[in-house]
Amino acid sequence: MAEALEKLEGFPSYLASNWDNVLELAIAHAIIVAIAIAIAAVVGVSLGVLTYRNARARDLALRVTGLFLTIPSLALYALLITIPGMGFGARPVTVALVLYALLPIVRNTVTGLRGVDPAIVESALGMGMTQRERLRRIELPLAWPVVITGIRVSTLIIIGIAALGAIVNGPGLGELILDGLGRVGTPFAVPIALSGFLGVIVLGIVFDLFFTMLYRLTTSRGVR
Repeated sequence: MAEALEKLEGFPSYLASNWDNVLELAIAHAIIVAIAIAIAAVVGVSLGVLTYRNARARDLALRVTGLFLTIPSLALYALLITIPGMGFGARPVTVALVLYALLPIVRNTVTGLRGVDPAIVESALGMGMTQRERLRRIELPLAWPVVITGIRVSTLIIIGIAALGAIVNGPGLGELILDGLGRVGTPFAVPIALSGFLGVIVLGIVFDLFFTMLYRLTTSRGVR
C-alpha cells in the first residue's frame, strides 16, 4: 500500500515536467476522435435517412453496423493494418473508430425519424411539401435531439477505443498508457500510465460538455 502511494505521489511532478508532451498527445487524441465522429455522423445519419422507411433495409443497416461493435478492437486494428494502403498510424485508427461509432448514430437516426408524429407529416403532405422538403424541414429537425444523442454516445465510446490505437502507432494518449505498461516495475510506470488514463477521462468530459452545448444551441425549446 505504501509503495503504491509513493508511486502516486510522483504523478504531480511527472505531469508538471512533461505537461507539454501530455497536452500534445491529448490534442492529437481529440483531433482523431473529432475526425472519426464527423465521418461517422455523415455516414450514419445518411444511412438512417436512406433506410428508416424500409424495414428490410433498416434491419440490414442496423445488423451490419451492430456487427462492427462485436469485433474486438485489437483484432480490428490488426486486420486493418494488413489492408494495402493502411499500414500503421492514423489511418487504421480512424477507420476503426468510424466503424465503432456507426451503430448508435444509425439507430438513433432511425428511431428519431420514425418517432415523428405521423399527423405532422400528413399536415406537411397536405401543404404540398415534397418528400425531401418534409425530411429537411419537418422530420430531421424534430428527430435532431435523438440523432445528436446518438452522436454523443458514439463519441464517448470511441474516445476510449482510440487509446488502443497506440498498438498500431496511432496518435493520442494511448501512447502514454502503452509506455507506462511497458515500464511496469519502474518508478515511472504508474505516473506515465496514469497521465494517459486521466487524459482520456478529461477528454470524455470535454466532448460531453461540447455536445451538451451543441444540443442546446441547435435544438429549439419546443422540441427539447
